[in-house]
Amino acid sequence: MKTRAAILYDLNTPFKISEIDLQIPKENEVLVKMSAVGVCHSDWHLFTGDTTHSLPVVPGHEGCGNVEEIGKNVTRVKKGDKIALNWAPNCGKCFYCIHSRPSLCEAYTELIWDGYLMDGTTRMSIDGKLLYHYCALSCLSEYAVVPEASCVKMPNEIPDDVAALIGCAVTTGVGSALNTVQISKDDTVAVLGAGGVGLSTIMGAAYAGARQIISIDIVPEKEIVARNVGATDFFLSGQDTIEQIKSITNNRGVDYAFEAVGKPELQELAFEIIRPGGTLVLSGITSMGSETNFSGAVLTRQEKTVKGSYYGTSDTSRDFRNYADLFLAGELPIDKMISRSYDLDQVNEA
Repeated sequence: MKTRAAILYDLNTPFKISEIDLQIPKENEVLVKMSAVGVCHSDWHLFTGDTTHSLPVVPGHEGCGNVEEIGKNVTRVKKGDKIALNWAPNCGKCFYCIHSRPSLCEAYTELIWDGYLMDGTTRMSIDGKLLYHYCALSCLSEYAVVPEASCVKMPNEIPDDVAALIGCAVTTGVGSALNTVQISKDDTVAVLGAGGVGLSTIMGAAYAGARQIISIDIVPEKEIVARNVGATDFFLSGQDTIEQIKSITNNRGVDYAFEAVGKPELQELAFEIIRPGGTLVLSGITSMGSETNFSGAVLTRQEKTVKGSYYGTSDTSRDFRNYADLFLAGELPIDKMISRSYDLDQVNEA
């Protein structure tokens, strides 16, 4: 079939909207008519080359759509279902899957990051030349063929744009607060970065009942949305950030800091603002090859903990629906962080 999609041919060049050829789904795959796709910071990493990937590629990994057709072995969803897409499909059989860490599934990681679907092939081409998939989804397209393992059924009443954000930012951020660590009502929290992941982290901390949630960003206008989703305080990132944090935490620092941008200098700052015995959670994706420096002496003497959080340490088959239900119950104000919408033809502006 023919469909229109955004294509990245070369790094740091505009996406080109073109008509492409899309094959029908194979036996364990699903054809999805896309209805909403979020623009994520990881798309910027792809655009700049900070994330190494095969080109040309159809981007997009934070999406919602409706099932149009299923392969003969598909049982998870049926035609007409509204679904959110999981960009880290898992096999359910490897060491990590059977030890309740499906976001770390080892079966398909290499294939997916090389731009293929789970059988090592692609379903997209243009003028007879193959196009690579991104995260096995490539949902910046009118239609997409994706693995069944990437499909999670959503309630029909949830808005498409909210369901799309559950596919990445919400799961990454909320999950870092609820799964990677377990915030409690007496905790103090700082979140560095007020983008989609940072705002979702704030929502997760607020839902968990943290008594103080400090949002830190370089953009003053982010304060309004940060407070709308649960922040109690807001600081502009700068030379006095450490002193500002200590001034409102009895000179100790916070119990938990979340770095949600993916910049080594911010990760190092976040390490400084956690109290002795505190925990730093790294959920932002840094550039490949980057290095972050922490003091080994401080790490040991102050018993600080540094944890990575990949995709919110999630089990998407459980968490996607849970976050959707929490949104519908008014517990996660996901819609408050949606600033504007664009058509596919406006992808470069987005």
